[in-house]
Amino acid sequence: MREIETIKAVGHILCQDITQIIPGEVKGPVFRKGHIIREEDIPVLLSVGKEHLYIWEKTEGILHENEAAEILYSICANEGMTGSDIKEGKIEISSLIDGLFKINREKLRGINSLGEMMIATRHGDTEVKKGDKLAGTRIIPLIIEKEKLDRAVEIGGGEGILKVLPFNYKKVGIVTTGSEVFKGRIKDSFGPVLRDKLSYYPTEIIGQRITDDNKEDIREAILKFIEEGADMVICTGGMSVDPDDKTPGAIMSTGANIISYGAPVLPGAMLLLSYYYNEGREIPILGLPGCVMYAKKTIFDLLLPRLIADDPISKEDLAALGEGGLCLQCDVCTYPNCGFGKGR
Repeated sequence: MREIETIKAVGHILCQDITQIIPGEVKGPVFRKGHIIREEDIPVLLSVGKEHLYIWEKTEGILHENEAAEILYSICANEGMTGSDIKEGKIEISSLIDGLFKINREKLRGINSLGEMMIATRHGDTEVKKGDKLAGTRIIPLIIEKEKLDRAVEIGGGEGILKVLPFNYKKVGIVTTGSEVFKGRIKDSFGPVLRDKLSYYPTEIIGQRITDDNKEDIREAILKFIEEGADMVICTGGMSVDPDDKTPGAIMSTGANIISYGAPVLPGAMLLLSYYYNEGREIPILGLPGCVMYAKKTIFDLLLPRLIADDPISKEDLAALGEGGLCLQCDVCTYPNCGFGKGR
């Protein structure tokens, strides 16, 4: 590119968007990259403070910000996403579907560590809706060496570093434990809460079984749901460390692979997460602590979108929730637009 006085620029091609800012009224490009400057454009350009302009002269090995933005977009995007038109050297990426937003964090950090380029995203492992903005990409200077973008492409590895996993239809069985509910002394309050939370996803509750505080009865109720085709079994009640709370032991006795009994999240520390393997299917079995029944947001809200999207949850994933795992229980809950569960 070459610098030229604005008053001498008629007939030349702009190599950058020219932004106009009028406080409270407008902020946006008054002329786009590629615009051929006309005589009548000169007063407008001068009014936005452009006494000199850069005109584009293509140079081997050098990329313009718009070309670079397209490369960064290709490094990021996958199915279920779309990119905006290039504006001021930036492309914004949005979701085309409802689903779970995933980030290859290692590659994202690697690319952003190269300098002179950036990819900014929303938090990963969170639910997104169709139309939600996922990320924005651009280079920092107006032009950049192609070699630097080639390094970013190499880090990306040939597949988009961002994904939106679609939510999958799930049949869910609920096992409610506790002699006080089983014998009718109190009304079950857990079931309605779970039905409400599950209703936001493509799920079908195939039943709810209420058992006494008996390990074998709880185990049989869980396995019966799996036999009936449940894709997920959620157990409520009896999740503390009291000797008469039998749910954790019952889940363990099914032969499920226990990922963790306990999580660094409040509310939700007494969560049990496990997976039961049956004829090639990986079926989550959860033991939910009592806080899910009354707290606005808990560990269950953090994990449920991942479970619906069939995104495997590891012990390391749960450990990483410690930073950001403290819900501040604000008077007005703004979740998911807050820091709960988003420490990484």
